Amino acid sequence: MQQSPVPPEPPIYRRIADGLREAILSGDLRDGDRLPGENALMARHGIARATARQALSVLINEGLAIPKRGSGVYVRQFRPIRRHGSRRLSRDRWARGAAIWDSDTEGRPYTVDEVDIDRERAEDPVARVLDSPEVWVRRRRYSVNGRPVQLSVSHFPAELVEGTAITREDTGPGGVYARLGELGHAPAHFTEEIRARMPHPHETVQLDLPAGTPVIVIARVARTSDGVAVEVNEMVLDAASYVLQYDFDS
Repeated sequence: MQQSPVPPEPPIYRRIADGLREAILSGDLRDGDRLPGENALMARHGIARATARQALSVLINEGLAIPKRGSGVYVRQFRPIRRHGSRRLSRDRWARGAAIWDSDTEGRPYTVDEVDIDRERAEDPVARVLDSPEVWVRRRRYSVNGRPVQLSVSHFPAELVEGTAITREDTGPGGVYARLGELGHAPAHFTEEIRARMPHPHETVQLDLPAGTPVIVIARVARTSDGVAVEVNEMVLDAASYVLQYDFDS
């Protein structure tokens, strides 16, 4: 009987990275701990500096570590946010004044910062969907446990939301969907399109992303029971911080 070929042993930088990854995932190395530097890895494993740098780069590119200039490479371990596609947008939630983000974070502390709200001329794709030449735009950054995880830009038909809490920083209990409901335009149907890409430079800065970390882009349209679009929202998520969950019946 012919024996299966023995797979080649992975290169040494991969074996070193695997050992460090195991220490991170097992909890021996915790969030914020400093990883062994290039000099330490060179002395411990008898390797060249380029090999030590390769081993650390593996963990950086996986989002498990982050380099800090002049200081070293540190563990970037973060319990992913479980984003449940349908449950978080349930009318039962926002109609009773609960925040969508309470569903995502499950009690973990979160903040909304860098809030910017303006009335603007709508770009063509948004204008067509909302059937409105002007929109109120809400730009936000969300952080969980002090770590930036998402950028969000929401567009609303200007005439519909003019003078409401949707144009203010604090939208009140239940957020923008509860306010739309009070206007008689409650969202009844949501469509989300999801894709992955590498971040733009300003996204890398705003989300404090390590090199090589992709983002998840979610484009959502909210419509009333009559099919009228009342919101276009584009969200940019740190891919290393999220698990996207969707439940389906067969």
